[in-house]
Amino acid sequence: FAERMHERVRTDFWGYAVNETMKKQDLIQEKFQGIRPAPGYPSCPSHIEKDAIWEILKVEDNAGIMLTETRAMYPAASICGWYFSHPQSQYFFIRES
Repeated sequence: FAERMHERVRTDFWGYAVNETMKKQDLIQEKFQGIRPAPGYPSCPSHIEKDAIWEILKVEDNAGIMLTETRAMYPAASICGWYFSHPQSQYFFIRES
C-alpha cells in the first residue's frame, strides 16, 4: 500500500512524474523521484513526531488509526510518513544522542 500511495502521489495527486512507468525491480531499487521517510526509521528515529501528525490530521477520528503508549500504530498494518518530491531528495540518517 505504501508503494501504491507513493506512486499515486508522484503520478496523480502531485503529478510531477505523470509519465512514470516502473517495473517492480525499479520500485525495489527506488529509481523513482522523491523519498518517504517515516518516524521510527533511520532518517527519523524518534516516534514522537507521530504526535504532531495525529493532532494535525486528526488521524484517529479520520482514519481510525490509534497510537499505543509507545507510539506503535494500531492496526499494525498502518503506515505513517512524509513525502518529499524534490529531484535531489535522498534518504538521510540521524543519530540519537
